[in-house]
Amino acid sequence: MSMAIGIVLALIVGGSARFFGLDRDRALYPVVMIVIASYYALFAVMGGSIAVLIIESVVGAAFLVVALAGFKSTLWLVVSALAAHGIFDLAHPHLYENPGVPVWWPSFCLAYDVVAAAYLAWLLASNKVRTSAA
Repeated sequence: MSMAIGIVLALIVGGSARFFGLDRDRALYPVVMIVIASYYALFAVMGGSIAVLIIESVVGAAFLVVALAGFKSTLWLVVSALAAHGIFDLAHPHLYENPGVPVWWPSFCLAYDVVAAAYLAWLLASNKVRTSAA
């Protein structure tokens, strides 16, 4: 069920952004990526684990750097970051325990990330959103 909700929500967010013109600015999807990358750090705070917060912050910072690089160069980097975060969601529960992460979160976020990456890839391939900053 959490995967279905992630898929539907990603399509609603992407479709709404397209419909209302929010994606005319190339910053939208890098910002979405940055927000997505911050959730695990939030869960670490909720779980009360400073050690896990440090790990999640380092991982989140890596995704933040790729999102910013994508904004400055090509949004294909953001597509890659979204897809990679989906893979991270799949692996996360097996790498280390973050006590604040809801049980359903990794599958929800995996579905959201992969659909958002595919949706952005479709927008870029069909020239509906500018690929590069120049």
